[in-house]
Amino acid sequence: MKSLLEYGHWSSGQPGYFCVSAAFMRAIWLRGRIYEGSKMSSAYEFSPHYTASDYQHWKGDWELWEGIAIAMSPSPFGRHQLALTELAGLIRNAIHDAGCDARTVVELDWIVSDDTVVRPDVMVVGGDPPERHLEKAPAVAVEVLSESTRRNDLGYKRQLYHQHGIAAYLIVDPQEKTVVLDRRQDDGGYQTENLNDSVAFRVCDDCEIKFSVEALFR
Repeated sequence: MKSLLEYGHWSSGQPGYFCVSAAFMRAIWLRGRIYEGSKMSSAYEFSPHYTASDYQHWKGDWELWEGIAIAMSPSPFGRHQLALTELAGLIRNAIHDAGCDARTVVELDWIVSDDTVVRPDVMVVGGDPPERHLEKAPAVAVEVLSESTRRNDLGYKRQLYHQHGIAAYLIVDPQEKTVVLDRRQDDGGYQTENLNDSVAFRVCDDCEIKFSVEALFR
């Protein structure tokens, strides 16, 4: 089996931290999401295990996946940024019009656990917005796909959001102009819906918001 050193490189911009490549993430994913039963894969044993406290001191754009430091790609421009801006505005306006006690936050850290921190493109949270970061699961998470994030958004992060029981996970593809919604069911499972006309999802127990797909890609 390949060692960790064959899958990544040491980052000159973040001394002491290892930039893990997509190839390495795929390797550990195929080995049972890092763990094989109770035995860790040898690739994982060579990876430094960081915590959310470590993460707070890092410079640059990172996420932390089960103790592994993930260097984020620079923010995409063009269609991705336009779709993100439009989407955040549509959700914010829909929440206001529906009178929901919820807030829209953009690119804010969600501290999932002691060793996992992610930064969804958009989140909807109930009540007052957090001052620094989110420490509980949002009602809704949204990711706008790009070439550099597609695999992560449809793979690890999708499963993570499902595991933590968010009400809805919205996946927007500005290249293909498609919208997919993973909606949580009463039994805790998720139903995947391809949305063509309108987007509707619940942001709290008694409040649902709705906007058109056409408005997102106009």
